[in-house]
Amino acid sequence: MTRHDFDLFIIGAGSGGVRAARLAGQRGLRVAVAEDAALGGTCVNVGCIPKKLYSFAAHYAESFEEAHGFGWTLDAPSFDWATLKANRAAEIARLNRIYGELMTSVGVTLLRARARLVGAHAVEVDGVVHSAERLVVATGGWPVPADVPGGELAISSNEIFDLAEFPKRLVVIGGGYIACEFASIFNGLGAEVTQLYRGEQILRGFDDDVRDFVAAEMKKKGVDIRVGTNMLGLVRTSGGGIRVALSGGGELVADAVLCATGRAPNTAGLGLEAQGVALAPNGAVVVDEHYRSNVTSIHAVGDVIDRVQLTPVALAEAMALIDHLYGDGARCVDYTHIPTAVFTHPNIGTIGFSERDARARFEKIRVFRTDFKPLRHTLSGSSERTLMKLVVDAANDRVVGLHMVGADAGETIQGFAVAMKAGATKAVFDATLGIHPTAAEEFVTMRTPMVAS
Repeated sequence: MTRHDFDLFIIGAGSGGVRAARLAGQRGLRVAVAEDAALGGTCVNVGCIPKKLYSFAAHYAESFEEAHGFGWTLDAPSFDWATLKANRAAEIARLNRIYGELMTSVGVTLLRARARLVGAHAVEVDGVVHSAERLVVATGGWPVPADVPGGELAISSNEIFDLAEFPKRLVVIGGGYIACEFASIFNGLGAEVTQLYRGEQILRGFDDDVRDFVAAEMKKKGVDIRVGTNMLGLVRTSGGGIRVALSGGGELVADAVLCATGRAPNTAGLGLEAQGVALAPNGAVVVDEHYRSNVTSIHAVGDVIDRVQLTPVALAEAMALIDHLYGDGARCVDYTHIPTAVFTHPNIGTIGFSERDARARFEKIRVFRTDFKPLRHTLSGSSERTLMKLVVDAANDRVVGLHMVGADAGETIQGFAVAMKAGATKAVFDATLGIHPTAAEEFVTMRTPMVAS
């Protein structure tokens, strides 16, 4: 029997890679992880964590204004971009250290360099070849660059957090959740934001009511959303700005252009093709239900397999993989009813089917919908409204879709996600007492279906 250097070798120390390494290390396995960038991957460094910190920062401007309605008198506030960047960087550095300690504390060997597969059981790191019984690719995703003349002038979500100067004029390209989040965030921080999307409405794939409601709320807050519009090219102006040529004619001038039109699996240069590992057309590693590629010793989890690009999904996939390889194999990932939050202003929280998808899937549905001015804004002076929506399978009364647009929607949805996972019916919702006065109580007080079909 071949004696390898390691039982498990993981390429990538993002959410999935670190979770797999920790669990394997706790089982006493010989584990190595190679990472040439900051520990924690996209989520910790240029994704979930810094994005939500910046979202918090962006809410303060409107909170200062709203305070007047509650009797507070404030001096005119000012925002310092450098302070936000520095404080964010300090927090991310703390998390980077924690991620390292999580692995080394269970005996994981951490190699701080780029890795490349050189065999079905071999990885080269910094000129040294290491062998392992099993290999795991957990290299995540990478922003898709702007594919237009002058596209190199655009930045991605990787760079947006650390711009040298705050962009007073920002153009955001894209209509997905990343584009919408950054449009909201920088609008809240004081930038003049124009968002361009070639489709008919932002947030394709979300419930249509949610899409329309969020777009309207973002526009009320000052984001100039232009649908049916695309970027044709970028040119640097003599004054240092960026001229954006628009489809249909016209142009914009911005201090920065954020291209947020998608992310692709980060598999380039890993040596996967040379080892015969099957890849999808977009570069994703093709795996089976146990995250094994067509090369039996090579596995993959997280964004690099391009199933659902969310941190909790990568964590769940890593746990299922380690359980399959070294445990009883009982753990699996259920990709249905994944709760999701989008940190637009206001936030989105959603779980289950949109109304459109539910109509296609179920013979008959009932839809409950309400929108209202939250109690806070009866005094704040803000015109922001909240949307809540339930989609019910009429055949068995089960709630199959739950959607919210409003303050802290993600916090609200998480609890309801447990109920939906347990198979809660509309009758169970109706029998549940609400907490008054809260926005969340609306989910258990909606009685009259808006649509019957």
